[in-house]
Amino acid sequence: MDAVDKQILTIIQSGFPIASRPYAVVGEQIGITEDETLSRVTKLREDGVIRRIGANFGSRELGWKSTLCAAKVPEEKIDEFVAEVNKHKGVTHNYLRENEFNIWFTYIGTDLEDVENTLQSITDKTGIKVLNLPASFMFKIKVDFNMEDDKEED
Repeated sequence: MDAVDKQILTIIQSGFPIASRPYAVVGEQIGITEDETLSRVTKLREDGVIRRIGANFGSRELGWKSTLCAAKVPEEKIDEFVAEVNKHKGVTHNYLRENEFNIWFTYIGTDLEDVENTLQSITDKTGIKVLNLPASFMFKIKVDFNMEDDKEED
């Protein structure tokens, strides 16, 4: 990554323009063309630097319900269990951990009934009980990385 890539990343991580031509707006901010901006973003995605580009919505503010989930999954069933969990659109994170509860994921549903039904469906299809751990309090920390402060790679 060069300094221009880092400028692009600094801008788009939380300030992605809401415009009909967002890459033109970003390019204008840093002094490159729309095509170069899009080309650089495409390369950053292909290289795995950018994982996804999309909006983050406040699910709570929209009336949706979220929960943290955990499961004790035998090693030989991990792939099957993870595949089932990942079929559900409301899954936002899914992690393997070295613990008795070795699979942890978050799920967001339209309401409590949707959350409970989805978790029960996962249990029914896999035979593995899912522990439902809804938050009592929400602590949300926003993290932005100022990529321009990093030293350029040689």
